[in-house]
Amino acid sequence: MPPIEYMLVIGAVVIVGAAVQSSVGLGLGLIAAPVVSFIDPALMPGSLLITTGLLPLLTVASEWRHIDWKGLAWGLPARIPGTLLGVWVVAALEPRMLGAAVGAMVLVAVGLSLLPLTLRPAPAPLLAAGLASGVMGTATSIGGPPIALVYQNEEGPRVRATLGAFFLFGIGISLTALGASGQLDRDQAAVGLAMLPCIVLGFLLGRPLRRLVDAGLLRAALLAVVACSGAVLVVRSFL
Repeated sequence: MPPIEYMLVIGAVVIVGAAVQSSVGLGLGLIAAPVVSFIDPALMPGSLLITTGLLPLLTVASEWRHIDWKGLAWGLPARIPGTLLGVWVVAALEPRMLGAAVGAMVLVAVGLSLLPLTLRPAPAPLLAAGLASGVMGTATSIGGPPIALVYQNEEGPRVRATLGAFFLFGIGISLTALGASGQLDRDQAAVGLAMLPCIVLGFLLGRPLRRLVDAGLLRAALLAVVACSGAVLVVRSFL
C-alpha cells in the first residue's frame, strides 16, 4: 500500500476523474491512470480497474434507458480477444512502456477523428473499437477512448449510458482475465477498494455538469479529455 499522502493524492484525482466521467461519459481512467502510474506503476492496471467498476454501475442505473444495445452487441464480443491480448501485453511489457504505447495510440486516434469524416456506431467501427478497448483497458485501465471516438457525434445521455454499460461488462472481463493469469495482487485490490467512496463523491459532483456538456459541448469535451490524457501518458513515460 502507498503511504497515506499518496493515497490522498490518488483519492483526489479519482474524485476529479469520476466527476468528469459522470458528465462526459469517460475520464476517470484517463485522468487517474497517469497519476497512479507515476506514484507506483505496480498498482496498474488492477487498482484502477477495481475502482472504475463502480462508476459505470452508477451511470447505467441513472440513464439505462438510453443504452445502445445494438452497438453493445457488436462491440462487447470483440473485447474478449482484446482482453486476452491485453493480458499478454501486461506480462510482456514494463508499466512505463505500456503508458507510452497507449498514449501514442490515443493521440493517433484523436488525430484521425479530426479528419473530415463522420464516424458512426456501425458494426465495423464497433468491432475495431471493442478489440482496441479490450487491449487498452486490460493493459492500462484506460479502455474508453476507442468506444468514445465511435460515439462522439451522438447525444450526451446515449454516450454516457452506452459507455457505462460497455465499461461495466468490459471491466468485469478484464479483472477476470487478470486474476486468472496472476496479474492482480493484494495491493492493487486494496487500493482499488479504498477508492470506492471517492467514486461516489465524484459521481455526485459531476451530475450538475451534464447540462453544460449536453448543450452542444460533448464532442469537444470528449476529444479534449482523450487528447490530454494521451499526451500526459507519453510525456510521463519519457520522463
